[in-house]
Amino acid sequence: MKRLFSVSAFLVFLCFWGGECKYMVYDTSQRILADKINVHLVPHSHDDVGWLKTVDQYYTGANNSIRGACVQNVLDSVISALLDDKNRKFIYVEIAFFQRWWNQQSGLLKTKVKELVNSGQLEFINGGMCMHDEATPHYIDLIDQTTLGHMFIHREFGQKPRVGWQIDPFGHSSVQAYLLGAEVNASKTSCVISYFWCFCLVTNSTLKDDVLLFDYNVQERVNDFVAAAMAQANVTRTNHIMWAMGTDFRYQYALSWFRQMDKFIHYVNLDGRVNALYSTPSIYTDAKYAANETWPLKTGDFFPYADKENTYWTGYFTSRPAFKGYVRTMSGYYVAARQLEFYKGRSSSGPNTDALANALAIAQHHDAVSGTQRQHVAADYAMRISIGYAEVISDCVAEEVVASTLAYLTTSRSSANYEKSVGMFQQCPLLNISYCPPSEVVLANGKSLVVVVYNSLGWKREEVVRVPVSAATVSSHELIVLDSSGREIESQLLPIFNSSLNMRDYHVKAYLGKSPSTTPQYWLGFTATTPPLGFSTYIISSAKHTDRSSIMSTMWTSDSTSDKTVVVGGGDLKLLYATDEGKLTSYINNRNMVEESMEHSYSYYSGYNGTDQASGAYIFRPNGTFLIKSEGEKAFTILRGPLMDEVHQQLNSWIYQVTRVYKEKEHAEVEFIIGPIPVDDGVGKEITTQITTAFKTNKTFYTDSNGRDFIKRVRDFRTDWDLQVNQPVAGNYYPINLGAYVGDGRMELSVLVDRAVGGSSLVDGQIELMLHRRLLCDDLKGVGEVLNETICVLNDCKGLVVQGKFYFRIDPVGTGAKWRRTFGQEIYSPLLLAFSEQDENEWKNSHVSSFSMIDASYSLPNNIAVITLQELESGKVLVRLAHLYEVGEDKDYSVMATVELKKLFPNRKISKVTEMNLSGNQERGEMERKRLAWKVKDLSEVKIVRGGAVDSEKQVVELGPMEIRTFIIDLDYLGMFGSVPSDE
Repeated sequence: MKRLFSVSAFLVFLCFWGGECKYMVYDTSQRILADKINVHLVPHSHDDVGWLKTVDQYYTGANNSIRGACVQNVLDSVISALLDDKNRKFIYVEIAFFQRWWNQQSGLLKTKVKELVNSGQLEFINGGMCMHDEATPHYIDLIDQTTLGHMFIHREFGQKPRVGWQIDPFGHSSVQAYLLGAEVNASKTSCVISYFWCFCLVTNSTLKDDVLLFDYNVQERVNDFVAAAMAQANVTRTNHIMWAMGTDFRYQYALSWFRQMDKFIHYVNLDGRVNALYSTPSIYTDAKYAANETWPLKTGDFFPYADKENTYWTGYFTSRPAFKGYVRTMSGYYVAARQLEFYKGRSSSGPNTDALANALAIAQHHDAVSGTQRQHVAADYAMRISIGYAEVISDCVAEEVVASTLAYLTTSRSSANYEKSVGMFQQCPLLNISYCPPSEVVLANGKSLVVVVYNSLGWKREEVVRVPVSAATVSSHELIVLDSSGREIESQLLPIFNSSLNMRDYHVKAYLGKSPSTTPQYWLGFTATTPPLGFSTYIISSAKHTDRSSIMSTMWTSDSTSDKTVVVGGGDLKLLYATDEGKLTSYINNRNMVEESMEHSYSYYSGYNGTDQASGAYIFRPNGTFLIKSEGEKAFTILRGPLMDEVHQQLNSWIYQVTRVYKEKEHAEVEFIIGPIPVDDGVGKEITTQITTAFKTNKTFYTDSNGRDFIKRVRDFRTDWDLQVNQPVAGNYYPINLGAYVGDGRMELSVLVDRAVGGSSLVDGQIELMLHRRLLCDDLKGVGEVLNETICVLNDCKGLVVQGKFYFRIDPVGTGAKWRRTFGQEIYSPLLLAFSEQDENEWKNSHVSSFSMIDASYSLPNNIAVITLQELESGKVLVRLAHLYEVGEDKDYSVMATVELKKLFPNRKISKVTEMNLSGNQERGEMERKRLAWKVKDLSEVKIVRGGAVDSEKQVVELGPMEIRTFIIDLDYLGMFGSVPSDE
């Protein structure tokens, strides 16, 4: 050691006195060489918008005992490093973080950052508020969160992201590729990630070019670089390869990263065998395009994803089902809230929908709605959505927007009446667990309950509405329901069973911190008829009668009869149940002559607990399947009435279900309550339900992609390659956002869902859905926490209870799409209810009872939905119209459809219509001119039908199958909002 020290000291001495050491200037100038392999180095930091820490904690660097990550430091450090050298480049994705950082910067630094953006040193890629998940979000949410980010980038920098960059979601959807790739951006690319950079920087094998260092390794590291480049070049087209130079939360000390890349580019290019350069996905894409190569075309998706033999990432399709349900519910609410905000006029200083928009945007992150975040982070996401929905925080609150707009629209136009009405509307966010204080009031002394029912869809709806009502009112009076014209309409009272009341009381106390002051004993149901993009008003009042038999449901129990079969359903649809076993046996639809055997069952998979790969938040690895049989008595209860029949079944102590058949509908609705899942036996469980028919489906079934396309699935098979499935259950599971169906060439069974779930068809003729998961081991994929959700009241904690719905129907083959598409849209956009009180006839005398924004004689075609109607900060209106059907999906609706814009805005003059790209940040024509026309082989012969340009005079929009068109519309206001339809 002494001798080595002496030599080292001598070399330093020579360096100092002999002038051999000097400041090193690295040549990092960007160049592409046609005759060499070009290695595009793309510096980036993947900054999860919440995962192990909350979004706030990640930004500020708080809670570093979990992980030392600080996004604020990343951006500070990167900007400084970019300003040091004009050749360096960096890409950034997560606008939720960047927007926060940007708002905290000085004017001088903002000017410098804008120069970096304009010069291409700093490039926004993807550009959404987060890098969203691809399996579990609805396509409307994907569009909204991307739009929010793109509008910020355009507003602050005048830039439009060109390239998609999805490097961390656990599989890729077809909707992401064609809708969020090709339609949002002018071009798209995918990347092959090299592990070379992680190896050379994270380990001790960095490039060391100081000749005084004993581990000087320039040539060694250059050789490693060249070998890795050549290996990758051998499995890709063209002489361009891309290395993603970064990973989660890197570049907090950006100079260290850039210094290493400077050295590699300098020495690799001196070596001359390959060419290295700082690059971005845009530069890489342009280089690939310029090569004029012909590319294969993939039309499906990349699910399920597996990274090892028994490691299928299909558990997260269902993980945190309550949170998934909350996100979906609030997504539909946000669509309605934006419409109402537009009707009244957006407030820039008062309440608006911004907080809800931002909360839902970050909830689409691939560790948010996916259910793969830690518990405290899940709570943070939910809290943000809740604040956006209901609370006044800063100037943002959606519920106030809804209440004030409904007050404005329902009240006659005298200012006195309007001022009196503001704040009178209440909503019931816990209505799903039968808690609604406004509807539970005792109706006496001339008081009535006013229910305003808003329909956010573009067509008329008739749907049964259910609200809990006071036991005191029901015991002493007969309730009657009046429609908007004052006519009494048919209604039905149904008892609320203890299973629902127990869940209600516990969860109200958990959510609100106090027990309910009243206990309703009945649901009151009535059929609401609502105009398109409008509302109807219903009055619930009491009348002193002694006979309530006309609306009270009759109750029947299976142990009170000797009949072997009982029929449920008062309309065309009939479900047959075997009384001795208490199970569904047959499905009959008298209208379309369908009669099929059918069973409905529940099972669970025990979660694999082995150390080699456990079932967890991400991974589904079952260790056996177990049928859940009814415990104890097999008796079940049937409620019958004028509007609906219900079958109530307590399968065991932790599964309760209601199967509901409406008189005027041709589908069955199943409402389930599952939990707490018992784990006292030390076994985690994953709960599934099966709808089973005798159809011979040849291993084939169909599941949707983000609520849009239905993709053909075949068990244990891929058209693209020879597939080996190591886990026959998990390896055949797929994400379901809208629904799934199977058919045998004669009939088809369709099942629709109310939130993202995982599912499959593991047996011919059967559809299986996973509804809930409670596990006891971490799957070692990074979250570091067991998926064992609980809910607590003080110190009393129980496993999570999930309430949800799914729906099923059988149709002759080729006709089921009408129900899947129309009713699927209604599931996503449920009727919005608001409540108020009136004395005597006060409401009718001073309020508007019905309203529609669009022309009274008009409704949208049944194959078209308004998915966005939003007033922008500029005062202009953003409108998105979506065709709901695929090519060839339905003989009547898979055709070109038209929308008359003038009839959407009957009392306003449309002064200008500008068609935009999907995210609304550039004109459609501008995007089309920049689009790269790739040469593709094996192009399908299916003709894609697209609508033509919008005539400035006629203002009619055409939409082909699956087409979404986005417009910015300039309006001149001519009179009061909307039109009031007749009562007929």
